[in-house]
Amino acid sequence: MTFPSAGLKFAVAVAVATIMASFATAAGAAGKNVAVGAQYDTTHVYVPVTDVDAFAASFVATFGGASTKQIVATVTPTPSSTTSQLIQTPAGTVSLFGFKTPIPHPFGKERTGYLVTDLDQAIRDARNAGASIVVEAFPDPIGRDAVIQWPGGVNMQLYWHTKAPDYPKFDTVPENRIYVSKDSVGAFINDFLTFSKGKIVSDDRRAPGVEIGRQSDTYRRVRITSDFGNMSVLVTDGHLPYPFGYETTGYAVKDLDATLAKATASGATVLVQPYESDKRQAAIVQFPGGYIAEIHAPLVSE
Repeated sequence: MTFPSAGLKFAVAVAVATIMASFATAAGAAGKNVAVGAQYDTTHVYVPVTDVDAFAASFVATFGGASTKQIVATVTPTPSSTTSQLIQTPAGTVSLFGFKTPIPHPFGKERTGYLVTDLDQAIRDARNAGASIVVEAFPDPIGRDAVIQWPGGVNMQLYWHTKAPDYPKFDTVPENRIYVSKDSVGAFINDFLTFSKGKIVSDDRRAPGVEIGRQSDTYRRVRITSDFGNMSVLVTDGHLPYPFGYETTGYAVKDLDATLAKATASGATVLVQPYESDKRQAAIVQFPGGYIAEIHAPLVSE
């Protein structure tokens, strides 16, 4: 029997250590998920304070549900004042703000808020995944927050609540609609999947252009799901006709025509009339105060 030399022993030890380190890294990436659930994630809606009540009434009339009691609070790390309320519907939740003071930068640019189990861990995970922390952690009236930015300039807020909330699951899960360029899509998807521990549901590189207002063209659409909810990543050249690109959330409903009727009856305006694509019927609506949303429903088979 022969025995390895000291040099070979050292090489084997290094190789084993490298393999174990790789396993440890993989285990860390696949470790504890800070997501709480889609029903705890909100779209951030900023409207003029004079339109807050009209928006809330229209949104509830369209999707059902109810609003929490409106309060006036400081929800930024620097002095400011805003009305604040949570509108919970079976199709999605909105954090509604009507600022009474100028809005401190960069607030108003974050599209969504994700509730997390541990804010400090979520910030570390986001940073390690490739996000920038554009607003470091700060206290709010019911917990702590931070604002992060993903490649492509996608801002999101992370929340942690002092008292854990208990919300019912959605009837239909909304989708976060992310418009990114070809240059940033790879980094965005890789980084967000690392952070969210999500997965790609579909990647259509010739999706119908009608979905972005360009009926004769195609574009790339990537659908992602995670414990934070659903996401559609829309990869474009930026040549977008209004109002495409302004809708940050797509709401899934069972009957589009009935939902649009409720929306218009309560003060909303249909900006893009219903169209059919990818087994869906969809439209784009503007609510009182200027908030723009996509609404879609599955096509019913004949």
